[in-house]
Amino acid sequence: MAGRICQGPQGKPTVTPSETKAELRQRILARLKSLTATERAARSEILCHRLIEQEFWKRAKTVLLFAPLPDEVNIWPVLEHALAEGKIVTLPRHNPLDKSYTAAQVTDPSRNLVTATFGIREPAPSCREISLAQIDLALIPGVGFDLAGGRLGRGGGFYDRLLAEFPGVKCAVVLDEQIANEIPSEQHDVRMNVILTGTRIIWVNDIGQPLR
Repeated sequence: MAGRICQGPQGKPTVTPSETKAELRQRILARLKSLTATERAARSEILCHRLIEQEFWKRAKTVLLFAPLPDEVNIWPVLEHALAEGKIVTLPRHNPLDKSYTAAQVTDPSRNLVTATFGIREPAPSCREISLAQIDLALIPGVGFDLAGGRLGRGGGFYDRLLAEFPGVKCAVVLDEQIANEIPSEQHDVRMNVILTGTRIIWVNDIGQPLR
């Protein structure tokens, strides 16, 4: 079942249903690489502002964010905003022993972060682990998303395992170029509750109200 589009233009699908996950990934990543750094920065700023205006963001007391890769939406300003609001902020932390991720608290980005697996910033080993059951909202990165909340990751399955039992709101924060008409799904794939782009909000579940 497709998501309910609450705002903004439909846009054109970036992929076709017949493509495999690998083909979709290559096609969407190529579209993202065509954006200039200036374009990506401007769109990221718009998305950050839209995010913090949402009721589900305002209600969340504990949030799971992500450290963006160069071709992803830069949500890093949201981390500082969340700390200033008094939210408990967490980021994924990789465990190389079992190749899993947990959530760990960040209170001071200048001191708490290290560059770890895959060159991604994450909480240092000294940072306190936070149970996923305590987290109200998770911002989820990905290569592509469809209108039913389907997510196309980078192929490692890390977020699917991390969020398998996550009870909170799962929100994708992405560029319009990352929206697909359909993404092949498997039983273990985690679906989003809401998808936020610079031009529209796609509610897969009724968890809040659209922007006015």
